[in-house]
Parts: sequence; structure tokens; C-alpha cells
Amino acid sequence: MNDTLDLACALMARPSVTPDDAGCQSLLAERMAALGFAAEWFVCGDVTNVLITHGAESPSLWFLGHTDVVPPGPESDWTSPPFAPEVRDGVLYGRGACDMKGAVAAMVVALEDFVREHPDHPGQVGLLLTSDEEGDAQRGIREVAGILAARGQVPDHCLVGEPSSQRQLGDTVRIGRRGSIVGVLTVKGVQGHTAFPESIDNPVHRLAPFLAALVERRWDDGVDDADGQFPPTHCQVSNINAGTGASNVTPGAATLTISFRYNTHWNADTLHQAVQDMLADAGVENYTLDWRVSGEPFRSPAGALRRAVADAVPTELGLAPALNTGGGTSDGRFIAPLGTEVVELGLLNASIHKVDEYTPVADLDDLSRVYRRVMKTMFTAGD
Repeated sequence: MNDTLDLACALMARPSVTPDDAGCQSLLAERMAALGFAAEWFVCGDVTNVLITHGAESPSLWFLGHTDVVPPGPESDWTSPPFAPEVRDGVLYGRGACDMKGAVAAMVVALEDFVREHPDHPGQVGLLLTSDEEGDAQRGIREVAGILAARGQVPDHCLVGEPSSQRQLGDTVRIGRRGSIVGVLTVKGVQGHTAFPESIDNPVHRLAPFLAALVERRWDDGVDDADGQFPPTHCQVSNINAGTGASNVTPGAATLTISFRYNTHWNADTLHQAVQDMLADAGVENYTLDWRVSGEPFRSPAGALRRAVADAVPTELGLAPALNTGGGTSDGRFIAPLGTEVVELGLLNASIHKVDEYTPVADLDDLSRVYRRVMKTMFTAGD
């Protein structure tokens, strides 16, 4: 077993179901202290956050990750227990293997190796961790970013370790993320007997024209410029609820849940207004709209970190990565608005949140080498 695999297994053996860190961050902080890394803790309610750094001033590069995982579901569904990491045929199985304790282990080993080789490196390298990425994401990096911004303690560059790779380690690098919004629309009506339309107000009927327009609308054609691409904005309906269950009773209310993934043509306010305008055009008046913004779109202009990653992946892995803004959201959305260059590179994402989550063992060391190469490129003359 190698150092990255050993550390990944040690982290995975701790059942850190969000927002419980289960001691993962303490394990890392104590381990890295032996090499002169300093830890600062940000305990926000039941969420544990820590910033572990070596060196000071600019340039600064922080790795960003999380130690919490999603619930594993019934243990009986797993081939081996979710919190008893197991290697089978060169593949590591267990909750958190790829999302994202494997990448956290790769970050730590890369940081340790870099500091051993370059103890007097210029600037600062570090690791920022939270236990609230898989949960509400309110008391984790969102809150820590506000504290750091108020201090003026903002990193120049941030490398997020979310599992970005699609079919092969390093084939995809995220240079930004789309915005994410959930809207919960409740249209109110008057419940009554289906045989007496004159005495009822069916909210499903009033919702129908708006729903038809929503499904047909093309929001934009995407973004394609010198800094990279964003796919077109889209909206998906995830839930429709109405009715009492009786076939002869009309509902008193109908609830529609919609999910937006959007690019920089929009922001949360302009999309909110667009939806309200569509409701007015459809004649929907008696409604409430709960607008839940998970994060605005972000995309960092090409900088030193993007160049270093674009060089490290071909050098260490022998392939040229695709640069895009696909996937869901990440905690990078809280760091990018600080003016930090944000890039994302991590393990394969094929099994995230699934039963028998896995990562090829070889990818752990390979990813650590890529991370180390990025630091060498940015802080030294390289090999």
C-alpha cells in the first residue's frame, strides 16, 4: 500500500456523514503539523472547517475539499461495508472513495511532498476543508469565505478537488460552474367538487399555460469566448404536486418545483424576474414563489493556476484535458467571488453518491503527482 491509499483508507474508515467530520480534519491537521503546517479552525455550529497552511503572503494556492460524505443507505446494498474501505482488483471501494476523501488524501500527500522538497518555498500553500459540502452548505465554505473576505485573507488561486474526471483521470478540468437555483411555485385555488366548475378554481388549470411556456422556452445559446464555454441555460421540472387523492375533488393548491442551471447571461435576480413575467403573461396571479439560490455562475479568467493544471495533466498523465463548466455546483462558487482564480480537478465521478462508490487505486497516486506538479510549476522552476 502507498501513502495516498493508506491515508484515503484512514479517512474513509471514519463515518463522517454530513455535517459530522468524525475527526477527519483533526487527523490531517495533526499529521501535517509535523512538517510545519499551521491550522486555523472555524467551527460554525455543528460544522467543522479548518485552514491548514504553510508559508505566507503571495502567491498563494489553497486546495479546497470536504471531509463529509452523503449517507450510504442500507449497508446490505453494499458489496462491502461502506465505512470499511476495501481494495478489490486494483479498485478502492467505500463511501468517500472519489467524493472526495481520495482527492483529499492526494492533496495532503502532494502538499507534504512539496514542502519536504521545498521547505523555504515562496508564498503560501494550503488546504481548506469543510464538513458541510454535501449538506446545506450554509455553515461551511460559504461562511468561512465571508470571514476571510472581511479579514482580507483571500488566496490568489484555489484548486478544488471535486471529482471532475469523466472516463479517465484528468480528462476534464472545470474552469467554472453554472449557477444553480430551485424555485418552488405554489398556485392557490379553491377546492371543490369536479361536477361543479362554477364553484371551484382549479390551480392546475391555471398553472398549465405557464408550464407549457416554461417547457418551450429557450433561455439562451450559451457562452463561448476566450475564457471558455458555458452551455445554454436550462430549466427542468422536478416535481408537480396537487390533489387530495380523490378523483372527484379538485385541489386547493398546486405546487411546481423547477431547477435552473444557468450561465453568465443571467443572475438570480434576472431569472427570478423572467419567471415572474412568464407567470403574469400566463395569467397566474394568486401564487407564491420560493426562490432558493444555491450559487451564481462563476468562471475564472485564465491565470497561472489554469496554465499550471493544463501543463501538469499532459506531463503526468499523457492526455490533454477538456476545459469546461459542466456538472453541478461546488464550493468553488463561494471562493471565486473573492477574486480568486478557481480551477477544479479530481477523480472519476462515475460512482459519486452511489452504492459501492469506488476509485481506481492507481488514480490516487496519479492525482497526487498532478497536484504536486502544479505546485512545482507555480512556486519553483520545476524539475
